Amino acid sequence: MIRTFIGAAFLTLLILIVGLPIIAYSALTGTSDVLYRVGKWAIGASMRLAGVRVRAEGVENIPAGVCIFAANHVSNLDPPAALIGVPRRISYLAKQEIFKVPIVRTALRLGKIVPVNRGNTEEAIASIDRAVEILRGGISFFVFPEGKRSRDGRMLPFKKGTFIMAIQARVPVVPVSILGSRERMPKGRLSTVPGEIVLRFGPAIDSKGYSIDQRDELLARVQAAVAAGLQQPT
Repeated sequence: MIRTFIGAAFLTLLILIVGLPIIAYSALTGTSDVLYRVGKWAIGASMRLAGVRVRAEGVENIPAGVCIFAANHVSNLDPPAALIGVPRRISYLAKQEIFKVPIVRTALRLGKIVPVNRGNTEEAIASIDRAVEILRGGISFFVFPEGKRSRDGRMLPFKKGTFIMAIQARVPVVPVSILGSRERMPKGRLSTVPGEIVLRFGPAIDSKGYSIDQRDELLARVQAAVAAGLQQPT
C-alpha cells in the first residue's frame, strides 16, 4: 500500500508541476510528441516506485509499420503496462466516462486517444472510423477486444470492433498475452502488489487477406493466439 501511495503521489505531483505546462504547449503547437514521451516516462517511473516491473517478450514479432496490438484484459494496470512495454507510439480506445474531466479530456484528445460509447451503436461506429483515420496517419493502437476486464482472469469473448478497424485500415494485428497484471492489481483492488508484468507479443497476423464479412475469422485467429500465449510458461 505504501509503495502504491508513493507511485501515485509522484505521478500526481508530476502532472501538476510538469504536465499542465506540457498540455498547454501541446495544445498551442498542435503536436503531442513531447506530451507522449513525458507521459510514458512518468507512468513508467510511478510503476517502478510502486514496485511493478514490465518485461516484454517477442518484441521481434512486432512489424515495422503501423499495427494493432490486441490483448487480454484483467487489470487496471494493463494500459500503463502496454504504454511502457510497447517500443513505439501507441493510442487507445477508452471509455467515454474518463473524458468528463476537462484537463484529462484535453490531454487524451491531444494524445489521439479515442473515446468509445459502448451504449450507443452509432457513436461506437464513429469511434472506429476515427481510430482508422489515426491508424492511417501512422499511429498504432493497443486494444482490449474483450471490451472490459475479466474478473476471474479467464478471457472473455472478443468483440468485433478491433478487427473491423484492422481490415479497414489494412494493418496487421499483433496478439499480446498479458501475464501477471491480475496478480499485481486484480479487479476491485486499489493498491498494487510488487512484482512483474509480462507482455508476450505473438507473430503478427496480416488482415489484408480478410474482408469485412470475414472479420469473425480474423477475430477467432487472434483470440486463439492470445489464449495460446497465456498458456506458455514465463
